Order: sequence, then structure tokens, then C-alpha cells
Amino acid sequence: MKEFKYVITDPEGIHARPAGMLVKAVKEFACDIKIAKDGKAMNCKAIFGVMGLGAKKGDEVVLTFDGADEEKAYEAVSKFMSENL
Repeated sequence: MKEFKYVITDPEGIHARPAGMLVKAVKEFACDIKIAKDGKAMNCKAIFGVMGLGAKKGDEVVLTFDGADEEKAYEAVSKFMSENL
């Protein structure tokens, strides 16, 4: 299992557009991907779960990857987060 911590830098936080882009990006991977904030973890492949975290600018989120392609998913999602959020 791999873990990636990221502090949101987008002034709007994780709102509808980037949440949709994130879900689309993670759906191509078979591994289980979770996003968590303040101890509350959600399935990263479900837009309502991602948006339900209410992550704002300055909040730290933790993404966990568990499965066969976790390394590739970790690399792709960490790049996505730094470029978009």
C-alpha cells in the first residue's frame, strides 16, 4: 500500500470540476484508491465522495493506493494533484 499526502493549494478547494477530473483520472486504475481528510476516508472513484470531504485551500488530504497497479496510480495521481489542486 502506498500513501500520498497533499495540501490543497487551489483557492476554490476540491470543487466540481477538479473533483470530476480526479475521478476520471483514477478510474483507469484497478487498485483501490481512497481520499481522506480529518480521518474521514472516501472512495476516490466516486465524485460525491470526493466532493463530500469538503476539502478547502490549506486542507491536507491523504490518498492511499492498494492493489496491483498502485505504483502507477500513485505516480499519476500525485502528478495530477500537484498540477490541478
